[in-house]
Amino acid sequence: MTTITLPPEIEAPLSEAARQQGITTELLAVESLRQMFPPASPAIESENAKSLYDFLADHVGVIQGSGDAFSENCGQRFADGLLEKHKATGS
Repeated sequence: MTTITLPPEIEAPLSEAARQQGITTELLAVESLRQMFPPASPAIESENAKSLYDFLADHVGVIQGSGDAFSENCGQRFADGLLEKHKATGS
């Protein structure tokens, strides 16, 4: 949080305007600053915006795998590999 010291020629009319609006001087100052410096808004998608698929389209299907289903039975294959390693090292 930042504290701003206002010179009297700004503080007096700001306080009077806040009083007339029935709000605090701080609230009026903050709202006025927000109007002058609006928060950055997220990028708005345009009609020409490309999707992630469009971005990666030239790379989809480029790499050919082995055809093996490596994601199946992972735990069992890992355990089998450890057992083979254990037998090979004689430990």
